[in-house]
Amino acid sequence: MKISYNWLNEYLNLTTTPEQTSEILTDIGLEVEKTEIVESVPGGLKGLVIGEVLEAEKHPDADKLKKTKVNIGSEILNIVCGAPNVDKGQKVVVATVGTTLYTEKGESFKIKKSKIRGEESAGMICAEDEIGLGKSHEGIMVLDSNAKIGTPAADYFDLKNDVVFDIGLTPNRADAMSHFGVARDLMVALKHKEILPKEAQCCSPSVADWKTDNTDLNIEIEVKNMDACPRYAGVTLSGLKVAESPEWLQKRLKAIGLSPINNIVDATNYVLHELGQPLHAFDADKIKGNKVIVQNAKNKQKFTTLDETERELHTDDLMICNETEPMCVAGVFGGIDSGVSSSTTSIFLESAYFNPVSVRKTAKRQALNTDASFRFERGIDPETVIYALKRAGLLIKEIAGGTISSDIKEFYPNEIKNHQVEFNYDNCNRLIGTEISDETIDSILKNLGIQTISKTNRDLVLEVPAFRNDVLREADITEEILRIFGFNNIPVPEKLNTSITYREKNDSRALINLVSDRLSDNGFAEIMSNSLTKSSYLTDFQSKKINPDYAVRMLNPLSSELDVMRQSLLFNGMEAIIYNINRKQSDLKLYEFGKTYFKFESGYEENQVLSLFVTGKDDTENWDNEDKPVDFFSIKKEVLNTLNRLGIMKNFSTNATKNELLVEGLAVSINKKLVADFGKVSKKVLANFGVKQPVYYAEINWDNVLQLMIMNKTKYKELAKFPSSRRDLSLLIDKAVKFEQIEEIAANADRKILKEIGLFDIYEGKNLAEGKKSYAVSFLFQDENKTLVDKQIEKIMTKIQGELESKLGASLR
Repeated sequence: MKISYNWLNEYLNLTTTPEQTSEILTDIGLEVEKTEIVESVPGGLKGLVIGEVLEAEKHPDADKLKKTKVNIGSEILNIVCGAPNVDKGQKVVVATVGTTLYTEKGESFKIKKSKIRGEESAGMICAEDEIGLGKSHEGIMVLDSNAKIGTPAADYFDLKNDVVFDIGLTPNRADAMSHFGVARDLMVALKHKEILPKEAQCCSPSVADWKTDNTDLNIEIEVKNMDACPRYAGVTLSGLKVAESPEWLQKRLKAIGLSPINNIVDATNYVLHELGQPLHAFDADKIKGNKVIVQNAKNKQKFTTLDETERELHTDDLMICNETEPMCVAGVFGGIDSGVSSSTTSIFLESAYFNPVSVRKTAKRQALNTDASFRFERGIDPETVIYALKRAGLLIKEIAGGTISSDIKEFYPNEIKNHQVEFNYDNCNRLIGTEISDETIDSILKNLGIQTISKTNRDLVLEVPAFRNDVLREADITEEILRIFGFNNIPVPEKLNTSITYREKNDSRALINLVSDRLSDNGFAEIMSNSLTKSSYLTDFQSKKINPDYAVRMLNPLSSELDVMRQSLLFNGMEAIIYNINRKQSDLKLYEFGKTYFKFESGYEENQVLSLFVTGKDDTENWDNEDKPVDFFSIKKEVLNTLNRLGIMKNFSTNATKNELLVEGLAVSINKKLVADFGKVSKKVLANFGVKQPVYYAEINWDNVLQLMIMNKTKYKELAKFPSSRRDLSLLIDKAVKFEQIEEIAANADRKILKEIGLFDIYEGKNLAEGKKSYAVSFLFQDENKTLVDKQIEKIMTKIQGELESKLGASLR
């Protein structure tokens, strides 16, 4: 939300600089995420000075040009000028060489020293439209004769730039959704810091001049759904002239990022950002039957909004209607046929308090997010409805003429009362963690507008104003006190009290850190993605693993892109991969710890998952690195090394993966528990995300890993005192044979001294029979009690060779 420093200054007469104000706002919970200097005139009139025309003679070679000599204080400039009104003795605005001027369209050009029809020109005498001070181009600006030569134009015109704060407003702070609301909160902090005196007040705009001029245009109101619309008011204004807004109003709106439309609409937008009360102006001539009816829409009724979009309404959508048709989606968006146009001469001005839940549901249903819905959803101040209506009515009357042509019509059957909260000084100090005096607490509460209804010893009953709809409990009151007192003023304790607590053997967080460190050390980057995703992934990639029937759906989604909980981390990772590839980062190793979510007939289920992604080159580019792309074995290595680091690689087996989103994949099971699926991401998935390079993905079931870790027992043994011995076999085998089969046969041949079996080379190609491949397999032997002899090793190797020949059809090369 954008807040103007100059606008705040109108309420508080600030003595703090924009930088100091920004710090104070952040300290009290209105975090300033960014500040921006807004120039009232593009370029800030830099390089422009006041000069005097000493001479003005006709150009010898051009009828419409004049040669002038202009004194700018520091020097006398020769300037060729085409303005018909330039003359000797005038005080003028001069753009010196090097000055940049800006056009109305935002384009810029630099003043250069040049020759015009053979005469030297070192500057430019300016018209008001050329420097952003008006729209006239009939001639140059002629200033008062008292203007001092050499004065910078910015000083002469008393040009004031603005500073705009971009505040990251939290959803609970509905009271600060306006300049007045921010000023009101800032005043409390400035009083507490004694920057403002105790008696200082936030100067709200006066509506004392409000009066009904006549009752020539009466429009009745009827509210049929008082739950969705507890308060509704309106008034008519007639004899209006729709035109451009005055310059001050346009500049004020532009400073906070709004585009001026016309004086009527701009006035309602101005009051919206001034007081936080959304308003709507209807063309009174388009209100059929001279009656406004607040009621729910008919089911599947069609309605075209201001953005020229035809929308299908729901029976829960609250509408502002005339006697025959809807005119506006209440609290959200106006209709295309009932708004103010250039021909409008009379309006019905609406101010209301709509139920926040009703507005939010309608806005989300219709996929609309407007300044009005933003405020109504969070809850505006119901007591501002009439005040804002009068403020806007007087402003419209001031800038568009006309008269107030009816009394204010209001529906407000049940007054929304301030709520009461019980409070205790000691509880407050206990929660804050330090002692704050009762006098300080009382002062803060008073400045916040929180009144004390009764006081008994250390207990208070407080009345909280309606504009603070988030302050409902004693803890909320304490938080209000703390943010004004200052979080930074709470002393940090010098000692930490703790107690010894039982810690489970397998600390999930410690294991996550262990694996994270290992992956990060090996070139992986951690990603964190939203658990919410779009439902189209579930329908586009429906399979045994991904099923829309088991989706956990949002009842009130933020958008269609975030309407279900994810069932796999694959899609989040693919989004991250294409995001990086599009920014020239194509060599990626990523991992993420997250959860997947399902809704079965038996209930909801959450699974913890570790996902790994590799794509691009295997190593970073370097002169001594081989330019090798990642492959299946890259992801296999990372999965097995990760499981091995956890110490659970016992009794494991591998089978072809059943994950239909992967090709060339394997599934790893340990003690008959599925631990990991990994492989190459299918072309269908790659195409959906626009990824044109291979991606390898692994999904490790972290819940199963933790269960296996519980059964895992750490054992210690001495380092071997006797040397090991290695033997190698070069085997010619069928292509269908897997290394796991060789490993299993060898392990069964001896379980005492055969310690390791490894595959160190694979060959497929020339000089091999069709359908054959070559494996080079290593066997490591070691006896912990004695030195091995060749005869003992050869006996086992002969047995292994025989088993391989008989069971796998292997032969030695």
